[in-house]
Amino acid sequence: MIEVFVKPGDTVKAEDSLVTLESDKATMDVPAPAAGTVKDLKVKVGDKVSEGSAILTLESADGGGAKPAPAATASRPTSAAAAPAAATETKPREPAAKPPTPSAAGGPAGIVPVKVPDIGDFKDVPVIEVFVKPGDAVKPEDPLVTLESDKATMDVPAPSAGTVKELKVKVGDKVSEGSVILTLETTAAPAAGGAAGAKTETPAAAPPAAPAPAAPAAAESAPPAKPAAAPVDDEAFRGAHASPSVRAFARMLGVDLSKIKGSGPKERILQEDVQNYVKQVISGASAALPAAAAGGSALGLLPWPQVDFSKFGPIESKPLSRIKKISGANLHRNWVMIPHVTNHEDADITDLEDFRVRLNKENEKSGIKVTMLAFLIRASVAALKKFPEFNASLDGENLIYKKYFHVGFAADTPNGLVVPVIKNADQKGVLAIAKEMGELSAKAREGKLGPADMQGGCFSISSLGGIGGTYFTPIINAPEVAILGVCRSSMRPVWDGKQFNPRLILPLSLSFDHRVVDGAAAARFNSYLVALLGDMRRVML
Repeated sequence: MIEVFVKPGDTVKAEDSLVTLESDKATMDVPAPAAGTVKDLKVKVGDKVSEGSAILTLESADGGGAKPAPAATASRPTSAAAAPAAATETKPREPAAKPPTPSAAGGPAGIVPVKVPDIGDFKDVPVIEVFVKPGDAVKPEDPLVTLESDKATMDVPAPSAGTVKELKVKVGDKVSEGSVILTLETTAAPAAGGAAGAKTETPAAAPPAAPAPAAPAAAESAPPAKPAAAPVDDEAFRGAHASPSVRAFARMLGVDLSKIKGSGPKERILQEDVQNYVKQVISGASAALPAAAAGGSALGLLPWPQVDFSKFGPIESKPLSRIKKISGANLHRNWVMIPHVTNHEDADITDLEDFRVRLNKENEKSGIKVTMLAFLIRASVAALKKFPEFNASLDGENLIYKKYFHVGFAADTPNGLVVPVIKNADQKGVLAIAKEMGELSAKAREGKLGPADMQGGCFSISSLGGIGGTYFTPIINAPEVAILGVCRSSMRPVWDGKQFNPRLILPLSLSFDHRVVDGAAAARFNSYLVALLGDMRRVML
């Protein structure tokens, strides 16, 4: 029992939600069987119930007296529309078995058309896997097909044991709520609503039928610890990619799932991710996160302006890409939580650029194109070795110094910014780094980067060299403590003490975490990097 929406004395209408139950695979509401007044609550948040358990007594509006409202079973759907059969059972169940009855989907006894369950606002969701074929025997909860929206992967399970009679879909077909995916000849009569009771296995959002956790009636019935969840952004919580059991675990701890990056398939949030997040908060590494997570109001800021832009002229609304949604949340967190300071410096790369051009001519047949970024990665490794605090991460009150050197570089793709990582860059020469950069950049443009390609970075470089600009403030890629921004090089007159000479100058912008790095250390790091780019032979020292 995860939520109770009513209290004694409340007036309810037929189909009003009374309580919410949550199994390890589904969330479901128990609706009122009829209009009336709640006389007595039999349950509270945290209680465990089964089919037939009385949850409250209801004095019906027609004067029929107080009747017990039993709980729904865990196999019933999250939609209130499919659950009335359980809630309207107001007398003890007869022990004698009843003959099979027609399914809720309307088929003849024993033949169940299995439909797509309530999947929120998604329409035309593609079928990406079909696990059965006609003639296959299935058990209850066996996955039949897998659907994938832009936010979630979800299985449609068998409502009961039986034999697949006819498949109605194939891989690639698009379905919506209520679409029939197959017909099932059951070996036992399904419970009312069984056909419609398929549940999502790994939803990105909490099932739409579950009301917001902050309902006033639920707060009155909840134990004292419940108010701890008040700062959680309910809308963002519902949009997180996590299973019902993980959601219940997060609610119990008062953790906002929308602030956790999942490590499971398709970035699904696992219980271990929630546990690790709590450990970080307790250790102090994320002490500032609750205020940031609660939104601008927690920081004393005005609410975000709500504007009807169509009043001023034609508009077009397009959803953010998945990459931008993920990176945007991370960038916001990093900017709010990390005290950024940026040190700007100019590097004279006149001689290095001449060498780069000659190197590319000599290696023209190899197909490897060396960019200035490859030299920057190699020079950055040397600087990280000389200034180890830049190759560290905060862990509570401890500083973790890394003995490896993995350097990330920002790659612009049609869907947004990603940061592939060159692993063990200290063990690779400029040509090897350039080759690996080309391969990772190609994978990024094709959308084929895997999680392993973007993990483990120690230091990042964001280069706008091919686009333009002079200086900027790159946002640190937590848990790293520094990032180097690079803009387009340009020819400038440089005074050598006697005369002005044309020199190719590269602008560098080093953002650093002031909790870990002092301004003087950042200036030394940048100055050393400039010296290396002026004469790459220093890397050998």
